[in-house]
Amino acid sequence: MTDNPANPWLVLAGLALGVTVTNGFARFAYGLLLPAMKSELDWSYAQAGWLNTANALGYVAGAILTMILIRRVRPTHLFAFGLVTTTAALLVTGLVTALWWQTLWRVLAGVFGAMSFSTAGTLAAQLFRDDPRRNALAIAILFGSGGGLGIVLSGAALPILLGQQGYGAWPWGWVLIGGTSLLFLPLGLWSASRLHAPRKSESMAIPLPLRRMLGELVGYAAFGMGYIVYLTFLSAWLTEQQATPLFIATIWVILGSCIFVSPILWRPVLARHASGRPLAMILAGIALGSALPVIMPGPAAPVISAVIFGLCVFMPPGAVTSFARQNLPPESWGAAIGFFTVIFAIAQTIGPYAAGLIGDLAGDIGISLLVAAGVLVSGAALALLQRPLDQD
Repeated sequence: MTDNPANPWLVLAGLALGVTVTNGFARFAYGLLLPAMKSELDWSYAQAGWLNTANALGYVAGAILTMILIRRVRPTHLFAFGLVTTTAALLVTGLVTALWWQTLWRVLAGVFGAMSFSTAGTLAAQLFRDDPRRNALAIAILFGSGGGLGIVLSGAALPILLGQQGYGAWPWGWVLIGGTSLLFLPLGLWSASRLHAPRKSESMAIPLPLRRMLGELVGYAAFGMGYIVYLTFLSAWLTEQQATPLFIATIWVILGSCIFVSPILWRPVLARHASGRPLAMILAGIALGSALPVIMPGPAAPVISAVIFGLCVFMPPGAVTSFARQNLPPESWGAAIGFFTVIFAIAQTIGPYAAGLIGDLAGDIGISLLVAAGVLVSGAALALLQRPLDQD
């Protein structure tokens, strides 16, 4: 293994495919299947939201487990293990319709996905270590392009599948995304084998300056709580508005395509600022995208919303990874990114179930999108207060 692989962009592509599986598929494809599962299994919005809360609870456990294991196990091994097991969890989710089975595999997909996702940033940070601009681009591509590809693929396929075969075909949706994940495994595992990131115990442990990082931490928590509402309930809201399967697919493809190109937009911002400004700007964009479908009438609103939301939503992980890289020594990057992931994961558990309850009480899931936008705006304001650590 080497710190400077001969094909760094190919290595990055493999890491990004890992994010496609652990984020684009394991976390967000459920939002596309939710209307069918809710209808076929006679769920309330709260029950439908519960499955993504279950996934988020698993993500908390996985993030904490990763923080413990990172002291003894190399990030490369954690990334590879998480990628393989997440793929397996996706494949078996559709085998049984019972809520307990769905909950079990949503939890395990969260556990395993967190292990792979939270180490992917640490691995990508090893690329182009002597070139800050390329390093920032690599981090942005990892989170933006990886997740965007997953949403484009699932968004293009799943609504059309359900439209043609009926809502009863939702189990085949899980098989489809699990099978696609299998195709991505070889390059993802090869990329992990090309990189060396030290165990935390190989370097002197340096405590994280958490109090001085408070603005970034709270802003990232608001991101976890707010963004997931849109991705969980967007298809359900569009279905309530009598949108056709083709229109829903189009919206998700636009959303994923914008996620895919978002690193180009945010690369110079991430490279230029060591403060909380990039995270604040990104959260403001996510908030606007979340609110637009509800506050702006007409079919153009979901399209504009998908563009704005997509250009921003996968960039907070890149923002906090870049923040850690610019403000902390290399031996602290893994611990810092892991801690950010835990904070994010805990906050993420609140969003889906709470949004489902609000939707049930209001009789309109659109109200939940507005509440989520308010949470995101608050997080943006707090992140804006974060200064570079060397200026504190």
